[in-house]
Amino acid sequence: MCAVHPSTRRSRPTVARSSSTRPTSRDVAQAAGVSQAAVSLVLGDKWRGRVSETTAERVREAARTLGYRPNLAARNLRLGSTRTVLLVVPALTTEFFAGVYTGAARVAAAHGFGVVLYPSPEGVGPARDPFASAEAALDGVIASSMAADALTAIRGDQLPLVMLDSDPHGSLGAATVNLDIADGVRQVAEHLLGLGHRHVLHLAADIPSWTFRARARELADRLAAVPGTRLRTATAPITIDDARAATEAALTAPGPRPTAVVCDDDKLAAGAYKALRRLGLRVPDDISVTGLDDLALATAIDPELTTVRLDAELFGERGMEALLAVLDGRAPIDGDIPVQLVVRGSTGPARGA
Repeated sequence: MCAVHPSTRRSRPTVARSSSTRPTSRDVAQAAGVSQAAVSLVLGDKWRGRVSETTAERVREAARTLGYRPNLAARNLRLGSTRTVLLVVPALTTEFFAGVYTGAARVAAAHGFGVVLYPSPEGVGPARDPFASAEAALDGVIASSMAADALTAIRGDQLPLVMLDSDPHGSLGAATVNLDIADGVRQVAEHLLGLGHRHVLHLAADIPSWTFRARARELADRLAAVPGTRLRTATAPITIDDARAATEAALTAPGPRPTAVVCDDDKLAAGAYKALRRLGLRVPDDISVTGLDDLALATAIDPELTTVRLDAELFGERGMEALLAVLDGRAPIDGDIPVQLVVRGSTGPARGA
């Protein structure tokens, strides 16, 4: 426990300094009635178990009142830390990854870290290597499995690394944080099977990543466990036009027509809607459609989309918390993040069921 000045009995900090000078940690210590060491611990978020919650709040209040900001450049030089984390995502234009960033940045800010966002798609993102030395500029990296190429390009795998949406048994990272995607697909399959669907089209994302392979494998396993089911797969990039074209091609191919389309993403589902309308088919009377993500798009289309809700902000929060744990030498929280099937108007009983 750090030594505390006798004046800690005061309920509120007393502020007395010249308005012409920049406040220092000594000013904060005097205002809060504590030592400078206690100020350093509290503002460096290292106070737990060393000063009381009441003392920590008094220090924070004194710092706010004085307008004190630590000299981060000097602190970082002294500690060999930049307090900066890189978040590597596939695209900035995706609503889901905007949520991931929001959650990660919220937790980072609470611990005095900043988050730099790096989008990775070829031809869309910035220069391949935005850092003269990633190891000198960053304390750690959080990366999606879909952004592995960019991660290698900036040598982010040489830093403390947390992988999102990645195979926990083959991850490059010191920790892996996943949504329970397999359970989401199980919920979709059970919902459709319960409605009598036995012939399913899987509109799969044309992206070679662990998360999409896991979705395909789980859907195939769940349907194979029920006698009389058939599964057909069509692949498409995650764009509405590509999804429309792939769906049209699959539904006009020879053979019995599926009664349900399971999509890897809500954007793919929107493309499937367009294809079905062009073919004169109704959702869900002729064909049921499901998505995955629960983007704003899911309630903008008609009928509203049955989909799996993924909590993107919580995903980002857990990713940042895992990286902070790695940096502190602690074990990150274990267990996948739960997901939830949201049933709306795009699914109904299979025709003839």
